[in-house]
Amino acid sequence: MTSTVPNAIEQPEGQQPPITMFGPDFPYAYDDFLAHPAGLGQVPATEHGTEIAVIGGGLSGIVAAYELMKMGLKPVVYEADRIGGRLRTVGFEGCDPSLTAEMGAMRFPPSSTALQHYIDLVGLETRPFPNPLAEATPSTVVDLKGESHYAETMDDLPQVYRDVAEAWARCLEEGADFSDMNRALRERDVPRIREVWSRLVEKLDNQTFYGFLCDSDAFSSFRHREIFGQVGFGTGGWDTDFPNSILEILRVVYTEADDHHRGIVGGSQQLPLRLWEREPGKIVHWPYGTSLKSLHVDGAPRPAVTRLHRTAGNRITVTDAHGDIRTYRAAVFTAQSWMLLSKIDCDDSLFPIDHWTAIERTHYMESSKLFVPVDRPFWLDKDARTGRDVMSMTLTDRMTRGTYLLDDGPDRPAVICLSYTWCDDSLKWLPLSANERMEVMLKSLGEIYPGVDIRKHVIGSPVTVSWENEPYFMGAFKANLPGHYRYQRRLFTHFVQDWLPADKRGIFLAGDDISWTAGWAEGAVQTALNAVWGVMHHLGGTTDPTNPGPGDVYEEIAPVELPED
Repeated sequence: MTSTVPNAIEQPEGQQPPITMFGPDFPYAYDDFLAHPAGLGQVPATEHGTEIAVIGGGLSGIVAAYELMKMGLKPVVYEADRIGGRLRTVGFEGCDPSLTAEMGAMRFPPSSTALQHYIDLVGLETRPFPNPLAEATPSTVVDLKGESHYAETMDDLPQVYRDVAEAWARCLEEGADFSDMNRALRERDVPRIREVWSRLVEKLDNQTFYGFLCDSDAFSSFRHREIFGQVGFGTGGWDTDFPNSILEILRVVYTEADDHHRGIVGGSQQLPLRLWEREPGKIVHWPYGTSLKSLHVDGAPRPAVTRLHRTAGNRITVTDAHGDIRTYRAAVFTAQSWMLLSKIDCDDSLFPIDHWTAIERTHYMESSKLFVPVDRPFWLDKDARTGRDVMSMTLTDRMTRGTYLLDDGPDRPAVICLSYTWCDDSLKWLPLSANERMEVMLKSLGEIYPGVDIRKHVIGSPVTVSWENEPYFMGAFKANLPGHYRYQRRLFTHFVQDWLPADKRGIFLAGDDISWTAGWAEGAVQTALNAVWGVMHHLGGTTDPTNPGPGDVYEEIAPVELPED
């Protein structure tokens, strides 16, 4: 079993068709689109070499730029900080360079099939990620209210945890047609997906995650709701998501986005960095050997964007931090959308007023992590008295909340993610330095493992991040509140612009916060591909009839539209 709380459907391994994270809102097969030999489309030869601004060098921006380059366009990437965005892999000063910490995205579900296309393309390897009770996790300790339980499988936990697991399965089945939707997604049965989801969106758009639990007889017990919030499913506790829209949670569980996670060997930031340097074998207009890096002066992106405005001919004019001003036929904006409200001086005319409202209403969650390097995976040592691992992947209601143990083998240095927290739990760490955070974390873990001296194994200084304090992010990821479905629909569908007046076209939104699956790299990839289609269409290009793009089939699979009045 790979989840603290299992899926509502249990079938033998290998007997279920694979699922993809395209989700119920826009059931488009991005993986098929990417795999098709005809490619993603083409622009008229007269447009070859046309410069396209790509603002943001995270995964979404780099994917968009890479695919636009392959079409014969010239992406000009702007990046305020470093290539990678929230795919940020860092080392530890004075330690082996192979010892790394994932400050942002660190685990990816197999249902992220479009993401996997690019992981395979650049030759990266993945391996199972040690989530609670995952097969790759030797042991898990659940510590609540001062009482610890050691488990290697779900069956090792007290009966109350299995009761909570069963309650969650019942809640999903009775309140969200889980089996029906999961089956429809596996079979890519678009009419059935739309039928089920249309009904649920209308029914649940105003409901919180916590309210959804409370409405279920299965969760009539407060104790069960409390345990579920602290232990949760898949990656652990989900109580920080309790105020968010239940639709956000359903998108995760329907597509198994919280199950069977894998990490990228050597770090996730390698993916955008390798795409930046990759020389595609099949490319239009540009000579063989062209890469995004080679198309940029000194091989580096342009600096931060400070101003965006429209100029004559409905062009998009970009001013950067060096004072350089350039004008483009089209632009793709992939940075965190709040940047448009604060750090970038923007014309109101860039977007329709309803889209500005949606950007302003976007709700971001805080998140923090702290990692320390250690001499070896000492947690695999056995306690002489109990025969158990001396330390385990840990879920707790103490300050640390989630502690992950990461190693490359028994005789190599290893890494502990001492704490991974969200929302209010993250804000508790905000005033503290990395060393102060470590001291509090070691104290908490010392209460759970009184016989284990973690400190003696530490071989370097801790590294930490609080994404809400990062100036170019201001939060970890978007999470819709109840009533936000309409706002998210406006942002996601912005890539289809034929219905917009001419003076509102030409700039395309992308990034995981524009997607229906914020916080997942798959959403960054999918919206990048939407934007690529949008730019291609804007310049008079087309897709191959045998491989229609997301905009070509939009009318058939457009997200449910709720009434505004």
